[in-house]
Amino acid sequence: MPDITAETSQPTAPEVIAWLRTRVAAQTGCPAEEIAPDVPLSDYGLDSVYVFGLCAEIEDHYGIEVEPTIMWDNTSLAPLADALLPLIAAR
Repeated sequence: MPDITAETSQPTAPEVIAWLRTRVAAQTGCPAEEIAPDVPLSDYGLDSVYVFGLCAEIEDHYGIEVEPTIMWDNTSLAPLADALLPLIAAR
């Protein structure tokens, strides 16, 4: 009988940024490649209501609990991904 244990590989920062870009792109209608990892999300017109929605999407996608304050402390995708990686690794 084959071993059914699935190894869950940990995403890298670029992979988390890429996933976050798709979510921001879906919300803004802007192409993902135009979402810069170092530009504040507010520059794309995203507000606090969106932040709560994105937190929920992150929780669902990565199976982690995310406090909305992580978004206020990390206002662009690159630092947000860096802040999420330890939470993802600890799941």
